[in-house]
Amino acid sequence: MNAKANKNQVSCIEPSYYQAVTKAIRTQAVQILKDATVAGVVGYLPGRRKGTARPALITTPEEAEKLIFSPACVNNLSVYLTKSKKGVLKQGRIGIVAKGCDMRALAGLMGESQIKREDLFIIAVDCAGVYGSGAERSDTVTEANIARKCLECAVHHPEGADFVAGSATDLSGLTPLEAEEMAHIEALPQAERWAFWKEHFSRCIRCMACRQVCPFCYCEQCLCDKNRPQAVESSPRPAGNTAWHIVRAMHLAGRCGGCAECERVCPMDIPLNLLNRRMAKELKELYDYEAGLAPAEKGPLTQYREDDDQSFIK
Repeated sequence: MNAKANKNQVSCIEPSYYQAVTKAIRTQAVQILKDATVAGVVGYLPGRRKGTARPALITTPEEAEKLIFSPACVNNLSVYLTKSKKGVLKQGRIGIVAKGCDMRALAGLMGESQIKREDLFIIAVDCAGVYGSGAERSDTVTEANIARKCLECAVHHPEGADFVAGSATDLSGLTPLEAEEMAHIEALPQAERWAFWKEHFSRCIRCMACRQVCPFCYCEQCLCDKNRPQAVESSPRPAGNTAWHIVRAMHLAGRCGGCAECERVCPMDIPLNLLNRRMAKELKELYDYEAGLAPAEKGPLTQYREDDDQSFIK
């Protein structure tokens, strides 16, 4: 166990934990490439700058010896298996390195018939957390630089993988910053809540980074890009910005795996994961449903049952 706590209850994950996970991933990746179990492995390689990592498709055992797992491995690699990123699955059966939140995305994509379980060899990581956006990248992971999503992650210990790298890590006792912020926003009067989101949406520059990085935005042509008819104004103006983010949040309701990649890549620091989490909470309260690690063919918003709650109909 390499998770420690000091007198201020700041969790500290030693580098040796990530080194052990890296070794396990390399050993497994080399083996499945050598015996032709897979045609390639989607994983992480060191980035050009110190303390960074980059996604890569590995196809030889020699390349697999260079794979890493570190707190810099923030990307959700499942996005590289979707239709919008054509080509990877055409190689044959593919191995993929996946954190718990990434596995939730994989399960969702399986449930939506975008990928098949038999086409994957999942190398899961018992994840001790990754760096937050803009955080200082020191040699250790602490409560000061860990991603906010990791502070209250419920899927550190993934299940249903072909192989799991790492042993159980204890990250209990961390301050759930997102939950506290969401509770604060929900306690505000309706007008103030609306003003909060209007202010954030007004900064949007419509770069679409949130869409490009999301595993569930796999449509080859987005409805919001069409102009005949035009569903959402494409220029970065208040009305179009608000419509875009609300439409996208509704589209992800009951599907979002909580990887928070959309928020990480947003250049304007819009708290998109708060919005997605609020929609997830709504689905849990209304339909007792949440996106999980098991593929579900239909979520509550894509099916009808006679016992569905209809109290919202006025």
